[in-house]
Amino acid sequence: MRLLYSLVLTVISPLVIVKLWWRGSRAPAYRQRWGERFGFVPTIEGQPIWVHAVSVGEAQAAAPMIKQLLVRYPEVPLLVTTTTPTGSERVQALFGDKVHHVYMPYDLPSAVKRFLTRVSPRMVVVMETELWPNLFHQCHVRDIPVIVANARLSERSAKGYGRFPGLVEPTLANISVIAAQDHVDADRFQVIGARISQLNVTGSIKFDISLPASLREQGDMLRRESFGPDRSVLVAASTHEGEDELVLDAFAKIKAAVPGALLVLVPRHPERFDSVATLCADHGFHVIRRSDNAACGADTEVFVGDTMGEMMLFFAASDVAFMGGSLVPVGGHNLLEPAALELPVVFGPHMFNFQAISKMFVDVGAASQVANVDELEQVVVRWMQHAEQRGEAGGKGLALVEGNRGALQRLMALIDQHLPGN
Repeated sequence: MRLLYSLVLTVISPLVIVKLWWRGSRAPAYRQRWGERFGFVPTIEGQPIWVHAVSVGEAQAAAPMIKQLLVRYPEVPLLVTTTTPTGSERVQALFGDKVHHVYMPYDLPSAVKRFLTRVSPRMVVVMETELWPNLFHQCHVRDIPVIVANARLSERSAKGYGRFPGLVEPTLANISVIAAQDHVDADRFQVIGARISQLNVTGSIKFDISLPASLREQGDMLRRESFGPDRSVLVAASTHEGEDELVLDAFAKIKAAVPGALLVLVPRHPERFDSVATLCADHGFHVIRRSDNAACGADTEVFVGDTMGEMMLFFAASDVAFMGGSLVPVGGHNLLEPAALELPVVFGPHMFNFQAISKMFVDVGAASQVANVDELEQVVVRWMQHAEQRGEAGGKGLALVEGNRGALQRLMALIDQHLPGN
């Protein structure tokens, strides 16, 4: 099955190049560094620990672990790979020259072999759910431990993997440890072929979020100097195509009930910044973009966050957070960051990528899940108009974050245990 998989991947690889070129029309970075995607990377001496984080969200989630690795193993080089240019930018912004960084190779046999020969990692730590048959096979052949960290497996993904047991089960067999976020994820991995001996329930390291000491102060400054200190602020974080329109429809109703309300709209992908700003104007809203470096006027209704790496700052300057990717079937995004800043969180019906965590927040009253635009408007208006309810929900969210810390240390213990020579 792996040979058939490799053949199919080889046959469609020209289409992958076409897709990269097409995506590059909107995000030019996709037309750069193609060699890295086929394993043509610089040689790294010293057998690094290799951490793979697909994009921005995974890179942000991996950051506390990477910081721990830098402190715990200062003599060991650290390689961090991503798949997307935005993930690449985030890694470079977070760590600069403290880590090596390249794109992860495609799972073609020749690319994987070339990459591993040039990098020669002593361990591979893959964030969340990334199962690569050829990579994991070659790691097994070369006796390189593989840890799938912060592992999650949605019901939909489990069904998808379950259709190819002849490929998935051998791939899972090449993993040293699966550090699952919860027992539901662990059970799903077992159903698709993982051994009980491979599974550890460590919790989500996303709960071990670390906030910069000055973040709240910076948020207060942004609110005071750019948003306006007396305005109610809704941040719509990591929105996707087809979702911005729904958020704008809800905000039109919110603004009617809460005069002076401001929407901070932050698209997930930078190639959509321009089109989203145009969309807001087309809907009749007065818009300012973060890149304008201008303060909102009394007539400003939408502030478009068109910069990278400032999401936490926008959270710190807001009253209520809506998590994108949830009104459209993307699967949602990480709600722990606004919760750690005591913001009440609202999201739509599609949170299957964060099913367990989102349920925890809803169950304790720290978040609200809505089915449509009308319900979104009702929840946001209630929280904006009732500071006590808003504060109570935000406090419960912070308490939930604080009460679930510790996953990072459990994961680090597994890394210590399986790191060769340790």
